[in-house]
Amino acid sequence: MTETSRSEPLIDGAALLDEVEAFHRRFNVFPTEHAYVAVALWDAHAHLMDALDGTARIAFLSPEPGSGKSRALEIIETLTPRAATTVNASANALFRFVSAEESTPTLLFDEIDTVFGPKAGGNEEVRGFLNSGYRRGAKSLRCVGDGSDQKAGFFPSFCAVAMAGLGSLPDTILTRSVIIRMRKKAPNEKCEPYRRRIHEKQGHALRDRLADWATTVQDEIAQAWPEMPEGVTDRPADVWEPLLAVADAAGGHWPERARAACIALIKAASEGDQASLGVKLLTDLRDRVFCGVDRMPTAAILEVLLQLDDAPWDDLSEDGQSSKPLTARALSKLLSQYVRPDNSPIKPRGIRVGSTTPKGYYAEDLSDAWARYCPPPPGESATSATSATPQVNGGESVAESPSETRHMFAETDTRTLRSVG
Repeated sequence: MTETSRSEPLIDGAALLDEVEAFHRRFNVFPTEHAYVAVALWDAHAHLMDALDGTARIAFLSPEPGSGKSRALEIIETLTPRAATTVNASANALFRFVSAEESTPTLLFDEIDTVFGPKAGGNEEVRGFLNSGYRRGAKSLRCVGDGSDQKAGFFPSFCAVAMAGLGSLPDTILTRSVIIRMRKKAPNEKCEPYRRRIHEKQGHALRDRLADWATTVQDEIAQAWPEMPEGVTDRPADVWEPLLAVADAAGGHWPERARAACIALIKAASEGDQASLGVKLLTDLRDRVFCGVDRMPTAAILEVLLQLDDAPWDDLSEDGQSSKPLTARALSKLLSQYVRPDNSPIKPRGIRVGSTTPKGYYAEDLSDAWARYCPPPPGESATSATSATPQVNGGESVAESPSETRHMFAETDTRTLRSVG
């Protein structure tokens, strides 16, 4: 045997991942090409848990039933090691199941909305299990024993987890997940019916080949530090690191496809997720209220916000029961969560307007929060702002409402507050 032949890999990782992707394509209709790439890499990474410091959760979510979420979990179940599907399992059962396995299992949560949906309650312990288990060495302290003979013990929670459900998930879980937003098949989208007694064996054959390949690249994966696409840092980088390590080990076209999928799915997740109410408020203040104005009275801010048709400010829920428009008090409470550049809470301040000093807010007080929490501002010129956006014109700060009754705040030499009818 020549030196060249001895150095050649026994299994072509890129070709094997191609087969895994093709198997999913037979039975799953995913929303984008990038989703097939991410799911195939996720299947492979589940075989490499002993070599990885972290794992990516994967979540198949949709607004309506019948979108192929459960089928996606069924196919994953055939391709991943020691896979177990559960619905509404308790935290104690999960901890014991993970610790009882000889090696790391793959947990598949179907109908995850029954765990975290609006009618499910808090389920804080399950959330804690899912939050902690994405890092190697994660453990939870639990009491074990019979009756009064209880002793404290640590239980591991590190394992690969795939989820499927309606709606969304808690932010702490979403940010640790690759998110695939499923949808109903269009009339022209077809896939092969899945029959467990026929196709499960085919999936298991691929699963076993993935396991064999994983043993050949385990040391390489354990030492890998995959290069992240530009701009991918912090938690998104933690999520995608194991998947990119798998892609690099497989070679071929997978490193390039994996990074393209990484960028696309992170962007889709940031655009699709509902931002917190505070971030929505900050973003609307920056992009649709101030927009070049250096200060505005609270009354003028509220008038602009309450006339934004696509924003929640005229119908805020109180304790999940009643709703009412945003008030000056509620505005102050929301903004006080954030701080000014000097690290003091954002609060309304007096604004000199002629002989009066109405309360209002200064753009400089909001600047640090805008930079830290808001998405990048839309790339538009100063003249392309909409009628719902205050503009700077001829030295005056003007805010025109769709109803043409909005106050305009002008910082002129006489500092007057005019009103347009």
